[in-house]
Amino acid sequence: QVQFVESGGGLAQPGSSLRLSCAATGLNLEQVTVGWFRQAPGKGREFAAGISASGQTTYYSDSVKGRFTISRDNGQNTVMVYLQMNILKPEDTAVYYCAARTVAGYGYYSSQAYNYWGQGTQVNVSS
Repeated sequence: QVQFVESGGGLAQPGSSLRLSCAATGLNLEQVTVGWFRQAPGKGREFAAGISASGQTTYYSDSVKGRFTISRDNGQNTVMVYLQMNILKPEDTAVYYCAARTVAGYGYYSSQAYNYWGQGTQVNVSS
């Protein structure tokens, strides 16, 4: 059974940092791209960052590039994917989700390319 579990969210002040974690198990996840998406209140789910199976290629949306860093650790039973978020802004407030890119025919930035979504972790950036 494939399972994604996000953690690390919380309340942060503008300009500060948070580190999100995603623990993924099942289905040879060490061979797939993993993405972080976020969904703000009243908005659709948007791509934030992605990382290839090997970890050598990373992708970022323009809104987080230069502030967020994605990384991964392909363990024997669990794949850990991290999202280091620096210089947080109020507009980063959202529920953050991780998922596996398993659907062909869609770009890495499209939520339709991803399956096995976790339950999400809430990030609130406010003074």
